Amino acid sequence: MTDSAETLKRVFSRRAFIPFVTCGDPDIETTEKLVRAMAAAGADLIELGIPFSDPIAEGPVIQNADVRALAVNTTTDDIFDMAMRVRKDLDVPMLVMTYFNPVFVYGCDRFMQRCKEADICAVIVPDLPYEEKGDIQEYCTRYGIKLVSMIAPTSEDRISEIASHAEGFIYIVSSLGVTGTRTQFSSNLEGMVAAVRKATDIPCAIGFGISNPEQARRMTDFADGAIVGSAIVKIIAEHGRDSVPYVESFVKAMREELDRP
Repeated sequence: MTDSAETLKRVFSRRAFIPFVTCGDPDIETTEKLVRAMAAAGADLIELGIPFSDPIAEGPVIQNADVRALAVNTTTDDIFDMAMRVRKDLDVPMLVMTYFNPVFVYGCDRFMQRCKEADICAVIVPDLPYEEKGDIQEYCTRYGIKLVSMIAPTSEDRISEIASHAEGFIYIVSSLGVTGTRTQFSSNLEGMVAAVRKATDIPCAIGFGISNPEQARRMTDFADGAIVGSAIVKIIAEHGRDSVPYVESFVKAMREELDRP
């Protein structure tokens, strides 16, 4: 088992690219192939989405992916088992994105224990308010899993407080609303990152809406990483079980742009 703090430190040793995939869309076998392909293409950290029936932070693209994954009966155990298979021969860092209900139903202690067994370094829970994170934090701490805090454009008055208690890295939400590709982002992203920097020295990654290498490069000019979900899930929706090479090419293009001098 690796140390989560050290793992995340390595992730952000360069402009980090963090792709997201909805596990079980179109099936768990394809998800495993996608994880391996994204790792081979240069992903620094892979975000594994646990499908949920009421994903309030997600736009239509990821909502539909959740529906497809649940329709083939993808379970949380299936996802942990897949992660453990990947871990046997790959050292790519992985985190889990889920909602509070799936963690609560599974059992907070058992959930974080399985994260540790699968060498998952962090969890993101978008519907868990900062003030209520203690409901999960004690279990994360017990098993050495980082609970990633999110900061949105509406968090302005609370950025310092959230950032000062954050761990692993901070997920900065680029825009108001739900996930989905965008051409316009919050005009104050650089200011949000600057405010975080005043409160903590842990890395910042920007997500929600980034869909091409140029946007990712622009975000990592002032932040430490770029998170891309909907653009990847769209490719999977279009190509299904044949999506692996298309996603691999997408991740490779992102990595090449971020590595450009």
